[in-house]
Amino acid sequence: MPYIEAPKPETGEGNPFAVLPKCDDDKSVYILYRGETIYLVLNKFPYNAGHLLAIPYREVGSLQDLEKDERTELMDTIIRGQDILQKALNPDGFNVGFNLGRAAGAGIPSHLHAHIVPRWNGDHNFMPVVSDTRVLPESLDSMWERLRPFAK
Repeated sequence: MPYIEAPKPETGEGNPFAVLPKCDDDKSVYILYRGETIYLVLNKFPYNAGHLLAIPYREVGSLQDLEKDERTELMDTIIRGQDILQKALNPDGFNVGFNLGRAAGAGIPSHLHAHIVPRWNGDHNFMPVVSDTRVLPESLDSMWERLRPFAK
């Protein structure tokens, strides 16, 4: 319920994606990697254990608004995220993508971000369907500790 009940900031200092990289303590905000224009972070409201987000430091809402160097580093960071997850968690596959615009499901439409979601054969179960509940086997703190050594 925290995600559903949380206020939905649109832009600026109320936007968590703009605030996260300003923190000096990567562990406290679950940042795994900081590039020149893009950073990689554990999703605070994951679809699945190990769900990562690749986010530009600059607040932009569309792929067209990214500079060429940002687009290049975004793809490189997505690949880095997959590599980290593969080494640490050994998933059977990945969902990788963007929700661009509120109608497409973007929680913060003014600040695009790529989702990197590890998937395992048989990771579907009745809980999300019957009770709108996800069962995550590990805390974000513990997951950050597992992934961080592979992010360096």
